[in-house]
Amino acid sequence: MLDVYLLGTGGTSPVPERWLTSCYLRCEGMAVLIDCGEGTQIALKERGLSFKNIDAVLFTHYHADHTGGFPGLLLSMGKSGRTEPLDVYGPEGLDRLIHGVMCIAHRIPFELRLHVLKGRECGFTLGKLEVRAFDVMHSVKCFGYRVDLPRSARFEAQKAKELGIPVRLWGTLQKGQNAEYEGVTYTPDMVLGEARQGIRMVYVTDTLPVKAIKEEAQGADLLIAEGMYGDPEKKENALKHRHMMMQEAAAIAAEAGVQELWLTHYSPSEHRPEIWLEEIRKIFPETVISDEGAHKDLPFPEDPGK
Repeated sequence: MLDVYLLGTGGTSPVPERWLTSCYLRCEGMAVLIDCGEGTQIALKERGLSFKNIDAVLFTHYHADHTGGFPGLLLSMGKSGRTEPLDVYGPEGLDRLIHGVMCIAHRIPFELRLHVLKGRECGFTLGKLEVRAFDVMHSVKCFGYRVDLPRSARFEAQKAKELGIPVRLWGTLQKGQNAEYEGVTYTPDMVLGEARQGIRMVYVTDTLPVKAIKEEAQGADLLIAEGMYGDPEKKENALKHRHMMMQEAAAIAAEAGVQELWLTHYSPSEHRPEIWLEEIRKIFPETVISDEGAHKDLPFPEDPGK
């Protein structure tokens, strides 16, 4: 299961009751934060989520509304007694961001391990999560993130019994590893069925609509995408500053066949983004106008025939 919390949905600058951009993921003890806008600490506390145990922070880009909460978060982590290293990922320029951050948060009792993501796309793993950063189109270098939680193939116990495989080896084979007993080597393909569908979540903000979003979000369980404006009169402004309209995000969700779309990163001028919901759902019915604290547990899909 993958737990998703949308901590902040604001873009550019905070407004009352709307913190700036941040998303928190939790999976089997692993906690990941995507972006860290102003108000992230407060949003974490309001949700009862621990900032001390965050394992990794992923930045889409380095504009202030995505990074302004990071110095305070680091200081709070340090004051909470954290000593474990924190992994920080982001596009080129990460070292400059951290240099500035450390001018404020210069006495933290743990190491920051920096991972600069280069090129148009790259992948890495965080615990059981497979993460893929992909290039989008903003006014600066910016990544979207695809997060996959793979699911192992079903273990066929009856087949293992028929082959006489000792029960003590079943767990190893189920993990996809070879096992040896009394000179005989057993391989996972002997007892595992077909691969099963996992979970996919895609997070993308601050971009014009680009082909890569649709490609990465194919069949996703959840797409969290920027909806800077709903008002068609703001389209020219969105183009100028390279942001995405709600209607454009909904069209991508429909084309990609996602299960659900959460809109986020609203302009401060969008005081009531929910007024556009009826129109947006004509494009993609499973659209949610997200607000602070939106939460969803994404379970593995049911096996066919169960």
